[in-house]
Amino acid sequence: MTVRVRMAPSPTGLLHIGGVHTFLFNWLFARGRDGACMLRIENTDTSREVQEATEQIQRSLTWLGIDWDGPVTFQLDAIERSRELAARLVEEGAAYEDEGAIRFRMPEEGVTGWDDAVRGRIEFPNEQLEDVVLVRSDGRPTYNFASPVEDMDDAITHVIRGDDHISNTPKQIQILHALGHEPPVYAHVASILGTDGKKLSKRHGAVSVDEFHEAGYLPDALVNFLALIGWAPDGETTIMTRDEIVERFTLEAVSASPGTFDHAKLDWMNGVYLRALAPDAYADEVVKYLGERGVDWPEDRVRAMAPLVQEKVARLGEIADFTRFLFEDVAPDPSLLDRRILEAAAQALAAVDDWTAAELEVALKRLCEDLGEKPRTVFAPIRVAVTGSRVSPGLYESLELLGRETSLERLRRGAELTA
Repeated sequence: MTVRVRMAPSPTGLLHIGGVHTFLFNWLFARGRDGACMLRIENTDTSREVQEATEQIQRSLTWLGIDWDGPVTFQLDAIERSRELAARLVEEGAAYEDEGAIRFRMPEEGVTGWDDAVRGRIEFPNEQLEDVVLVRSDGRPTYNFASPVEDMDDAITHVIRGDDHISNTPKQIQILHALGHEPPVYAHVASILGTDGKKLSKRHGAVSVDEFHEAGYLPDALVNFLALIGWAPDGETTIMTRDEIVERFTLEAVSASPGTFDHAKLDWMNGVYLRALAPDAYADEVVKYLGERGVDWPEDRVRAMAPLVQEKVARLGEIADFTRFLFEDVAPDPSLLDRRILEAAAQALAAVDDWTAAELEVALKRLCEDLGEKPRTVFAPIRVAVTGSRVSPGLYESLELLGRETSLERLRRGAELTA
């Protein structure tokens, strides 16, 4: 049996990270079994909002490296097919007309159950299942009819979706049986919670893929992080390549319990991925990221700056503020400056012939000895004067890249600010 799964977002807004998590599990399952992964947009109208959301969904998945097979399909395309099948069910007595709509006739006795690939056996008493509407009075099929019809027509073998669909499953199973089709394997993935134990939402920070892209996360890091929410290959491995995740992913190892979205862990993981990049590749990422956001800094200077921050930042989005002092003027807080130290530093550094990090380090350490102060005491006001912040890349390297003229000018100006 060739595995066939579908990612079926509803175009009601930006692609949510919870939806991406479910899509990723579909993609991993299919790709690890040489199967097909379809992308279906579950819409029943053609509004501009639907078109914009559809484009955003595809753009987000493409950025993440989650691809799909064949053309994108739309639920709207199957409306006539759904109407024809609904009419057939009426003729066969499995459905009936009700005030212009068509309802499915649910059995009144027994149970409807399935062996869920994540949760095990699930059963619903049939007496609790209402006669679900198949086609509305305006002719539009409902989700609970159009979705299983498309699963049937697309030969979907596994439906991997969120646990909010569990209550829909017995209805869809009954409809598929009435259509003479064997239902696919169902696997219901648990929701993602915030660190406070509540369902993931805006209050937990970024939730749309666009926001994670904008913040400067790498796609591979985000995929690695999401894969480990609710799934673990062995309980120990954390950092895995995409190929390793594809190879090791199984539904049997997916937990039925909700997973937690921990932004701190994501930042840590993204930092690991950034530090693992070769220097040139890291510089390429920095240049691309800043350029896409209209940061008009000279590329040669950006590339020279990149090594200073590779070990320091967890997200590309932190770089601009962290290194702005190298490209724009600064406004240091006078209360953090020290006139005596800054005047001495300007004099000591003006005597440095070879303006390199190594020589600047020698000069500044000698300055500490001359002043009889610890490096922490001396370096703090110098750092604030030249970078505008108490936190910056390495001081020696920053001074080297900033250059002699600008560095000395900022030290002298900083001394004047304390007067």
